Amino acid sequence: MNAEQGRLRDADTGAVDWRRWGPYLSERQWGTVREDYSPGGDAWDYLSHDQARSRAYRWGEDGIAGFSDDRQRLCLALALWNGKDPILKERFFGLTNAEGNHGEDVKEYYFYVDATPTHSYLRMVYKYPQREFPYAGLVAANRARGRDEFEYELLDTGIFAEDRYFDVVVEYAKAGPEEILSRITVHNRGPEEAVLHVLPTVWFRDDGAGGRLRSEGPAVRAEHEGLGNRWWTCLGDETVLFTENTDGRKEAFGRWLIHGEKEAVNSGDAGSKAAAVVSVAVAAHGSHRVRVRLADRPPAAADRDDSAFDKIVDARREEADEFYRDLFAPALGQAERQVARQALAGMIWSKQYFGYDVEQWLIEHGRNPLDAPGIRNGGWFHLDAHDIISMPDTWEYPWFAAWDLAFHAVAFGAVDLAFAKGQLDLLLSRRYLHPNGQIPAYEWNFGDVNPPVHAWAAYLVHELEEARTGQGDHDWLERVFHKLAKNFTWWVNRKDVDGRNVFQGGFLGLDNIGVFDRSAPMPTGGHLDQADGTAWMALYCQNMVQIALELAVHDPVYLEQAQDYFEHFVWIAAGSGAMWDEEDGFYYDLLRLPDGSSRRLPVRSMVGLLPLAAATVYDPALISRHPEVISEAKAFLERHETAHMYGHGRLLALFDADRLRRILARMLDEEEFLSPYGIRSLSKFHAAHPFEFRVGDQVYRVSYQPAESDTAMFGGNSNWRGPVWFPVNALMIRALLNLYVGYGDEFTVECPTGSGVRMTLFEVAREISDRLTRLFLPGPDGRRPCYGGQEIFTGEHWRELILFSEYFHGDNGAGLGAAHQTGWTGLVAVFPNLFAGLTGADLRERGMSAVFRR
Repeated sequence: MNAEQGRLRDADTGAVDWRRWGPYLSERQWGTVREDYSPGGDAWDYLSHDQARSRAYRWGEDGIAGFSDDRQRLCLALALWNGKDPILKERFFGLTNAEGNHGEDVKEYYFYVDATPTHSYLRMVYKYPQREFPYAGLVAANRARGRDEFEYELLDTGIFAEDRYFDVVVEYAKAGPEEILSRITVHNRGPEEAVLHVLPTVWFRDDGAGGRLRSEGPAVRAEHEGLGNRWWTCLGDETVLFTENTDGRKEAFGRWLIHGEKEAVNSGDAGSKAAAVVSVAVAAHGSHRVRVRLADRPPAAADRDDSAFDKIVDARREEADEFYRDLFAPALGQAERQVARQALAGMIWSKQYFGYDVEQWLIEHGRNPLDAPGIRNGGWFHLDAHDIISMPDTWEYPWFAAWDLAFHAVAFGAVDLAFAKGQLDLLLSRRYLHPNGQIPAYEWNFGDVNPPVHAWAAYLVHELEEARTGQGDHDWLERVFHKLAKNFTWWVNRKDVDGRNVFQGGFLGLDNIGVFDRSAPMPTGGHLDQADGTAWMALYCQNMVQIALELAVHDPVYLEQAQDYFEHFVWIAAGSGAMWDEEDGFYYDLLRLPDGSSRRLPVRSMVGLLPLAAATVYDPALISRHPEVISEAKAFLERHETAHMYGHGRLLALFDADRLRRILARMLDEEEFLSPYGIRSLSKFHAAHPFEFRVGDQVYRVSYQPAESDTAMFGGNSNWRGPVWFPVNALMIRALLNLYVGYGDEFTVECPTGSGVRMTLFEVAREISDRLTRLFLPGPDGRRPCYGGQEIFTGEHWRELILFSEYFHGDNGAGLGAAHQTGWTGLVAVFPNLFAGLTGADLRERGMSAVFRR
């Protein structure tokens, strides 16, 4: 057991709370729903980036390279000034949804390069220009561009020319569970000496406990009723400033430093916010280090020893190296290891404290929580959040999203099983799950509907734990199962309009993938039966059968539950046939019109591929323990001649072998879905053959758009009409592996379609995985496809830094959307490790457990 594994064991057993302190600050608290107290609910304008430096937050904090305790009471972060900017750099800058021509977008370059799950070691890099930061220019240029133009990025301004920037490398290392070391290394990459003002900052969130900071010798003493006393020290004889973390006062350090307003800071050596001012002239190509310590004891003389400080930080970095060496499969190449490690680092850095008591928020808006129609989240007054949650992106999406979080849990399962299980538990807990059984979607509209993938993630995490430790957590699985049953019932009661086991659901996370806004009333009247909504529910049934069979090992009462979900799957399989187009060999949404007629909407999109995801192979050991399940299933099928179900041995699916071949012929066609970098969300067929639907004088249109979409149907960041997205690709890979176990080596298909190359479904799954991983690997010319040919990313100080974007150009692989959405894109850490050393024979012999037991 290596050192980090030991810390994880101690944290999991409760012996030592190594997770209490972590990178829990958001990169953006301004512009969130939580901080919005406007009459009209315009969160972006109510509290903007420009206002954030002077206005206090209500529910959380933000900062650069932020760190805090798990209730975000005491916060650490970094502020910078290059001597040119009009404001102190205390938080990353970006555009609001209205300012960007493709929605909100951070306009900075920062990279999360290393992290361990207990946060014993963390490292990130921020590239801070030495020239004046072009705040106004970025806003003006993007506002002037249309949706058919590229975004105007910070690189486009030329601000990094001649390498005139600082690499600010921030490391955190834990000398103990309550002793945090922060090492800030400033590298001047430019050709001339340059001055940088570094302000390590410590402050209390205004949580009502009245935390105070006071000067005490060489340290700042932090006093808090719930947290106890802490001592914060910036090594060296630096000026320490104090102010208050309140409206109009929190900007005091910038006024003092930039404008010379000495009276802006507190006159005494106390406040709720403090900063050390370290002003250094860094030689050309030189560097300078700043060291900061936070501990639960006063500093001793030995604590001011730079070499002793560095020894601890370097030791934690070496332990991180050892942890990841042991984590990755031996067969994994060095380049793939680097990608996987940085992906996991991004996920760990993206943990965030999320505080939002909706009842209190409604009261503060002057509304009765029990009767608050017309106000955002008015029906969710029970939701009371004060938790550490894995965020999709700490700047663009600094709030949880239900289906994102399920994918995050799967990725975290590879590195921190306890955290993964806790995340799945969270949204199913009574503080989050609606009394009616609905899982909250995301803070802009908790009542919206995300795909129901929690059962899929829960069983996968259970399999991971059982394979890694030899024993699954049945108590956890049972607890989750009962909450999932409540959510399943909500789906059945709310999203099956006609009671025909065909489901709707709305946008289901795929934003603008359809010809209509699927969350809005149909312009034709009637409703939309959704191929993906129905597929999600079929998969839900399959996963619930898996969990019920697992639980029945210890309690036979769950056999009845397994039979219930099996029968529900059968009826869904029968209902899904209405969406199958025999001529095209594909699944389509079905538009039900008010006059009782219906029409398929032949858009070849991920909507029609998702029925593939509903393919599950059952563990033969579980089935053999419960032969009555098989006999009951056979009796049910014999009783109901109209029931249609497809299967092959232990495999359950929505389709038979013939339909599978026809779907895969399209999915693996490089002129349709198969991109060089994964499966596209919309077929390239629609580039030359757009789909159009006329309602009166209005024409609705879907065409292939490999990058950002030209429609704002579902907001500024609606981009499901061609790009590659990781979550749905992950589901395709999982389905192909199950289908391979079901059909074996005899079942082969052309991959790519028309190439003459035949592959087993295992080989197809590996091919898709390789294409996804290729996004981040340097090619023979040193370029990573995810950077879309930007020359600067081949430079000495850029080429080892990787961004894990929200989605990727369907043709050239360029990363698009949120630049740090390592959440579900972090699944790339799983893919190369999944297939390294794995053979089809292993999978056929031992089933899906072979993937996890290596």
